[in-house]
Amino acid sequence: MKGCFCGLLAGILYLLRYQGDRGTMTECIAAVICVIILVVLFSAAFDSNRFVTRIYEVRSKKLRKPCKLVLLADLHNKSFGKENNRLFSAIEEISPDGILVAGDMLTAERGADFSHALSLMEKLAERYPVYYGMGNHEYRLGLYPERYPGMYEGYMAGLKKAGIEPLINESAYLPAWNISVCGAQIDRIYYKHLRRAPMEPSYLRMLLGTPEEGRFQILIAHNPVYFDAYADWGADLVVSGHVHGGIMRLPFFGGVLSPSLTLFPRYDGGVFREQGSTMILSRGLSSHTIPLRIFNPGELIVIDLVPDKQ
Repeated sequence: MKGCFCGLLAGILYLLRYQGDRGTMTECIAAVICVIILVVLFSAAFDSNRFVTRIYEVRSKKLRKPCKLVLLADLHNKSFGKENNRLFSAIEEISPDGILVAGDMLTAERGADFSHALSLMEKLAERYPVYYGMGNHEYRLGLYPERYPGMYEGYMAGLKKAGIEPLINESAYLPAWNISVCGAQIDRIYYKHLRRAPMEPSYLRMLLGTPEEGRFQILIAHNPVYFDAYADWGADLVVSGHVHGGIMRLPFFGGVLSPSLTLFPRYDGGVFREQGSTMILSRGLSSHTIPLRIFNPGELIVIDLVPDKQ
């Protein structure tokens, strides 16, 4: 991304100097606009078809031993290479202890294909434990079966056959590491456009119960907007997606647009901390509707959980 912006800046400076000597201001502005458009188009073509690996470390006294997890989010049925071989090979090189899925591996669109998402889940489940949290797209399929006939049932049956039981407001305990993984499926009201519906403090406790004291609590929660509520609930680590990195990223501003149509969202990607809780927000692997990513490649995230001896 830095290279693209440096190239853009160099091109603009060159054109300003060249046109300043030989042309009018109108011609100069037109030339600058052309350079910007070309750079944006190049980035969209490049970044929409690649992913980068980012590594984060989280320490806690609750952990019994180190644990390496891979976080996937917002694949939206994209395939990186045939049968997602590029993505699968990158995960194989990492050799994680488990896979966290933060939702939206497919797209809720009538008759849409979900074979790439399901085949990746099948291959991963053969090698690793997969802890699957639901996104708003999976949730929508189940909520409106008449709109998406057979999709929810078909996808869930495929996951179950692969040995994956999605964590729909349920937990899984990993005794070797003293880790509890919980998947939150929040109501559709919390995915409204243009506004943030308030989440009562009791809502997550009603939905998920109370975290087990003394365990390192991971919460898979697709929508990062409610990080304060997740932290208040008692999550040590929240993993989220949904925002796609803001679709386009700009220096100093970050992500430009969230799925809720919020400009320059506060939570767009990376690491955030609040009330002793950490949130790792994936910028996702792809997008839906208009699958463009500008200065914003997909993300494969590695989370190193390390016992804190201090």
